Amino acid sequence: MKDVVRQNFDASVDAYTTYERRTNRFTSLARLLAAEMDARTDGGLGTVLDAGAGTGVSTRVFTETTADTIALDISREMLSEIESTARLQADFDHLPLSDQSVDGVAFTASLFLVPDPATAVREAARVLRSGGVVGAVAPLGWFDSDGTDAFEQFERESRSPTDTPAIRDALAAEFSATTGTWKFSTSAENIRLFHAIPAMAARLYPKLETEKRVRQARELLGALDGTFEQRWRWVVGVPE
Repeated sequence: MKDVVRQNFDASVDAYTTYERRTNRFTSLARLLAAEMDARTDGGLGTVLDAGAGTGVSTRVFTETTADTIALDISREMLSEIESTARLQADFDHLPLSDQSVDGVAFTASLFLVPDPATAVREAARVLRSGGVVGAVAPLGWFDSDGTDAFEQFERESRSPTDTPAIRDALAAEFSATTGTWKFSTSAENIRLFHAIPAMAARLYPKLETEKRVRQARELLGALDGTFEQRWRWVVGVPE
């Protein structure tokens, strides 16, 4: 599973960058998450582990407001896009950090990509200093004006490896957790761009090879039209 995730994201750099340039979505999510995490600290965020840093969109956001940011990702190709910060290629289940070594762990749009979020959250708890904070963001989907799931018309769901309730439960098991929902207006074209990212096209066609999965996603979503609401669940936890 981890090898598949790594390969998916190694192949996703260009499409990921295209989507972010058009929508600014992951930057927005990181800013909102950073604010929620900062609000739950006494003296502000210090050293933050950006767990699932990707091409560094979220890393740049946290670097603006923290003393130090460490970018961690399973994909070497994604990490190669990041400059001017510490970088670690690793997975969430075995963080290459000592106990109580960071003040915050941020899973900006990443924790739902692992098969066992509880293990990743326990690792986050291990490396967190006293008074630290952990935050995560996970997708809830796309909805039209009457609240209908945009994918209801298709024979296929856009599904994460781990569903969003499991992310909330994993954090609540280790921390005192607070949660909420962020909503963004988006277009059919942006939904197509999201699923043109090979790692995200795997939400629709996880068993297909990269090029075929992206092609199938494009064909499936070709007739999608209109404006939609994209919803993301955020969860922030502090030690009890």
